[in-house]
Amino acid sequence: MSPGETVVISTRVGLALAAILTAVLVTACKPTASAPPAIAVAPVVAAPLPQGSGCGPAIARTQAVVDSDVSTENLNRAVGDRFSADLRRAGDACRSGNDREALGLLASAKARYGYP
Repeated sequence: MSPGETVVISTRVGLALAAILTAVLVTACKPTASAPPAIAVAPVVAAPLPQGSGCGPAIARTQAVVDSDVSTENLNRAVGDRFSADLRRAGDACRSGNDREALGLLASAKARYGYP
């Protein structure tokens, strides 16, 4: 093999490697799947939360947050139903005049479901 042939072979190998590398890089840059379609999201209109102090408004505020979280799918419906059932028990105690018990049930439910 003459020195000229070595240069030609080296050049061909180099060009082949460059072509393979280019093909790999170009393929890697092409997305394999199309981007997901844009989803139109309706704006969430926050209703005013019940005002006031005591067990009634506190329970109503929490129920409004739970309802909102379920409707926006930030909270699973089944979990929201269980949370609402706990809030109904707190509401029953509140309507019976047992504010302390109602607020305790509310605090317990909020802690159970991770609400501040």
